[in-house]
Amino acid sequence: MIGISKLYCGTVESSDPLRYGRLAKDLPSHLLQFSADKKPVVVWNVGRRCNLRCVHCYSQSRDQDYPNELSHEDGVRLLDDLADFGAPVILFSGGEPLMRPDIFELIRHATGKKMRAVVSTNGTLITPSMAAQLKDAGLSYVGISLDGMEATNDRFRGMKGAFRMALEGVQNCLKTGVKVGLRFTVTRENYKDVGEILDLVEREGIPRVCFYHLVYAGRGSKLIHDSRMSHEETRNTVDLIMNRTKALHDKGKPVEVLTVDNHTDGPYLYLRLLKEDPVRAAEVLKLLKMNGGNSSGTGIGCVSWDGSVHPDQFWRHYSFGNVTQRPFSAIWTDTTEPLLGKLRERKRYLKGRCAACKWLDICNGNFRVRAEAVTGDVWEAEPDCYLTDEEIGIS
Repeated sequence: MIGISKLYCGTVESSDPLRYGRLAKDLPSHLLQFSADKKPVVVWNVGRRCNLRCVHCYSQSRDQDYPNELSHEDGVRLLDDLADFGAPVILFSGGEPLMRPDIFELIRHATGKKMRAVVSTNGTLITPSMAAQLKDAGLSYVGISLDGMEATNDRFRGMKGAFRMALEGVQNCLKTGVKVGLRFTVTRENYKDVGEILDLVEREGIPRVCFYHLVYAGRGSKLIHDSRMSHEETRNTVDLIMNRTKALHDKGKPVEVLTVDNHTDGPYLYLRLLKEDPVRAAEVLKLLKMNGGNSSGTGIGCVSWDGSVHPDQFWRHYSFGNVTQRPFSAIWTDTTEPLLGKLRERKRYLKGRCAACKWLDICNGNFRVRAEAVTGDVWEAEPDCYLTDEEIGIS
């Protein structure tokens, strides 16, 4: 992820993570991406069931029961292992994680183990009572998905009224004192709503918003042709996000704004700053090198509803092992597993523009699962890199 407010608006300096030794266990949440040890943030899909049916859902969820999901006891063992391993954050996801009956017990168990617990949800189930339970469980953050304003979001979500229900969920979190933010997956169908979403963030006093680049997985794999943005559309959208973030900060409204799942945003932001403020650009370059680019299989991992371990939440067609057979910590440190070992040394295997790119140290080859989805080759160049040949130093 690329912190637009941290980097472009200067809310973080390179000295900030250095003060904590850059160790994940010591860093506050807003500096975790700059850790040196890259202990994995783990996404646990606690269940596949969901009350919505989103067009880009990587888990292809429906409102039905699914077999072979981890039991409560399996989940407790997983959380204990992650805590002992030093994973700094557990992100409860789904499906819709708030449909799991024991979700609050699992959150409390994680926070009792001194892990930072986060929930990724569609927000439609967060009543005032549920918001109070989330607060009581010690949750660090709730990310609520909105993929556009009302008509756009309801079309994406497959349910009329989903926007209003999610917005009520946001408001209930704000009233209860639970830190909450928006998650917006940008596609060709909804990128024109980005400005209005930022208006909404300002109007409602929402402290955080993350803009995700589309990854072609699950139902999202069907969107490669119709919903994939052109490079020009992506550049214009990232420019808009930077412009609006800066405007908010200049108005004394320091909203935390991030872009996620396309590390091209890092060098693009740096190149823009190099023209506007070379001194700040030099500081940003240090932070981008600390960030290190894409960390699938290193700084982020995923445990699926059945216990399968993946490089990230989008790579469901490939598993390193299963936590019902071996602990996550053992699976994650076994670099004899072919793909896991290669992801840790990916620069040796990259092809095309990625292999020759001068920004490789701050992008790390971007999203390998996206390259595989578009080209069929996991090591081929990132297809959604929107920098020109001249900008990456190969013209």
